[in-house]
Amino acid sequence: MLIAALITMLFSACSPETAATAPYENASCQRRCGDMDIPYPFGIGRGCYHYTGEGDITFGLTCNLTSTGNYQTISGESVEVVSLSVRHGQARILSDIQPWCYNLTSRSMGDNSLWWTDLSDSQFHLSDSDNRFTVVGCNSLAYVQSVNTGTTYMTGCMATCPDAGTLVNGSCSGMGCCQAAIPRGINTYGVQFDDRFNTSGILRFSRCSYAVLMEAAAFDFKTTYVTGGDFVKSTGGKVPLVLDWVVGKETCREAVRNETGYMCASGNSECVDSRNGHGYLCNCSKGYDGNPYVPGGCQDVNECEDKSPGAFICSCPDKTTGNAYNGTCEATKSQLGVRVAIGVSIGLVVLVVTISCAYMIHQKRSLAAVKQRYFKQHGGLLLFEEMKSKQGMSFTLFTKEELEEATDKFDERNVLGKGGNGTVYKGSLKDGRVVAIKKCKLVSERQEKEFGKEMLILSQINHRNVVKLYGCCLEVEVPMLVYEFIPNGTLYQLIHGSLQHHGLVPRVSFATRLKIAHETAEALAYLHSWASPPIIHGDVKSPNILIDESYTAKVSDFGASTLAPTDEAQFVTFVQGTYGYLDPEYMQTSKLTNKSDVYSFGVVLLELLTCRKAMNLQAPLEEEINLSAHFLLAMGDKRLGDILDEQIKGEQSIELIEQVAELARECLEMASEKRPSMREVAEELDRVRKLSQHPWGQETSDEELKALLAASPGMCSEIELSNGYISMTDSAYLGVRSPR
Repeated sequence: MLIAALITMLFSACSPETAATAPYENASCQRRCGDMDIPYPFGIGRGCYHYTGEGDITFGLTCNLTSTGNYQTISGESVEVVSLSVRHGQARILSDIQPWCYNLTSRSMGDNSLWWTDLSDSQFHLSDSDNRFTVVGCNSLAYVQSVNTGTTYMTGCMATCPDAGTLVNGSCSGMGCCQAAIPRGINTYGVQFDDRFNTSGILRFSRCSYAVLMEAAAFDFKTTYVTGGDFVKSTGGKVPLVLDWVVGKETCREAVRNETGYMCASGNSECVDSRNGHGYLCNCSKGYDGNPYVPGGCQDVNECEDKSPGAFICSCPDKTTGNAYNGTCEATKSQLGVRVAIGVSIGLVVLVVTISCAYMIHQKRSLAAVKQRYFKQHGGLLLFEEMKSKQGMSFTLFTKEELEEATDKFDERNVLGKGGNGTVYKGSLKDGRVVAIKKCKLVSERQEKEFGKEMLILSQINHRNVVKLYGCCLEVEVPMLVYEFIPNGTLYQLIHGSLQHHGLVPRVSFATRLKIAHETAEALAYLHSWASPPIIHGDVKSPNILIDESYTAKVSDFGASTLAPTDEAQFVTFVQGTYGYLDPEYMQTSKLTNKSDVYSFGVVLLELLTCRKAMNLQAPLEEEINLSAHFLLAMGDKRLGDILDEQIKGEQSIELIEQVAELARECLEMASEKRPSMREVAEELDRVRKLSQHPWGQETSDEELKALLAASPGMCSEIELSNGYISMTDSAYLGVRSPR
């Protein structure tokens, strides 16, 4: 919990007595600690650092030199500060590596409690661009999670070692270690191992697993981290972590109105809104360098003295002519020499203009070459040839400029949602179509090679319950996808939306829930059985099921999808997806199959039946955190009614609801071969849905049911009511026993 101490305990150390009218003018302030500079707004001691007077931010440091480095000490807690950067608005500190080891004495794994860090009351955010969640081990699955402004985010990765020969120094691709990206704007996080994967069976080879959120550039995998347990030994148990900071929580537009509190003090400085969370920073204007938080801190850069890159004309000393920048100053001998010098200067100007124009043309051609390289790299040529051969194909290859115009250069105000696979923006095309544009984060080498081929296949999917893919943009580093826009949000928002934050449960009828479940199952069955070749979605969850104005379900977000493998070599070897929906067998074997989608769909069925989230970190009991585990426990104890949503209990007979619950249980079987196919799931939901629409599918009394049957003479030759069931015998319904 050292990082928490860095932020929260600094607040308690602040008081109005530490404020000074101009701390940057105090010559007695210590501006170095060992070999590290301490630039303002940071400072050591009273009156030497930026203080707002509101108690919501502090930059106060305490210098304590030790044999291992420069430490910051606050109320007994010590955190080593590696460096501070005014230009980038960052602080690098050391973070503790979290080990989980097999204890030889107790013959069991050590403590696996959740290690939580909370920076939510500070001006610091975890850098999403510089940090990565890193796991080291041989049978190690760990997660990093955060709760930010009511939104829960969780990701993780698994490190395996099929054998010692698969470990390679410097390679972190899942063998011995793995890394996962974190989202922008988070200031809380927790780290925990999945105790279904531990080192008890491989203790002679690798006794410990390690997990840490750290600076990606500072990690260089070594095989001895696994085989010799050297990760903690070689680092001292601490690794760098990058924090982004701001000097104020308001935007630049709001900050400039505050004449007394505005922090950009230098005359040649400018305000910049933070890209990570809320708040602002200050930078020196172009052509200036220094500290923008200090009056006069941004100084003009003398290109002639420091030989800055570029072409400059610098004055020569008196009685000499030429350009001091490139050392061509010569003594003046005559007026003719002056004229020659003027001519040379003019020629130099012409040369500079010519070089500049040539450079701009070269840059333009280079940009075009880069776009063409990305286009070929992502399979654009294959896709283009296929489009030409298939007349009437409704698929478009968009340019980067078209999508920038559609989204107002990807303005944050157009963001529809953010996830582990990328960010989705709302946009308007020139033809008037409103679209959803997904800007992907990362693409694996395998996806990169087959991207054009997979786009061609996805473009031909024509199913009313799958979001239509209009086209893509391939001339950028990571491809962008353009989908039809569905205006009414996701299934997650429908059943867990804003009403629940006010203590209300959204009123969605059981019939509507069955409709959504059946349509989603039909879409997945189509992808598994009728798409050519078959497609595995890979991330089935309620946030990826869109709902239109008529409550029609639309399956979306194919960022984790893959073509169904035709042999062992094609199986995916890197686990991705969303915790709470992930197939346990997939996490253990790294083999994504269509039965992985079946498991995830089973969790969605539970959400529809219970109105509970797949993962609830705020649950009062530990057994209620994971919905699927809670459901299976309740089914085993015959307590299904305890977790069902109260709204649906009175709408349908409990027998029908139990049939849907039993189908969900079958989807959640641990062994994939015991799960039904999506085609079987869709057919069963269709059967239950039709049954629920019959009068005997409703909650009716025996008297009402007898009257209903009496109104249909000749329907059955023999009818018997027994314990809420109808037994019928005739030529069409021989021995049928159905819930009333």
